[in-house]
Amino acid sequence: MAEITIYNPEGLGKPLGQYSQITRVKNVSEWMFIAGQVATDKAGNIVGADDFDAQCVQVFANIEAALASANAGWRNVVQFTTYLVHSQDIPKFMAYRKREFPRMFPDGKYPPNTLLMIDRLVGEPFLIEVQATAAL
Repeated sequence: MAEITIYNPEGLGKPLGQYSQITRVKNVSEWMFIAGQVATDKAGNIVGADDFDAQCVQVFANIEAALASANAGWRNVVQFTTYLVHSQDIPKFMAYRKREFPRMFPDGKYPPNTLLMIDRLVGEPFLIEVQATAAL
């Protein structure tokens, strides 16, 4: 497995949420790039239309399933990119991460995350999409 170091250097400000500023990866034998996940179940049905929290749960469950397909887990994630449709969902996203990330990342080292506001996702009902990169 790759040696992954996640940290916040003194020269950068404190992260504004459950993420870190930097991930360093050594001895990577393989990278895993997970396409942006939206709130659909494995049958392709939309989960949590108009329910941001339910969509977060499904999105991260999809990422977890993608990681498991390579015998990987949350410890392998080195970066997230998050896309939100509504800026008023930022506090909901931060609350979800504050509640769930300690379970997913028990060492408290949260991967860097870039958060972008966009006009819409692939379908109108989708409120969040998260892309992940992992080192295996």
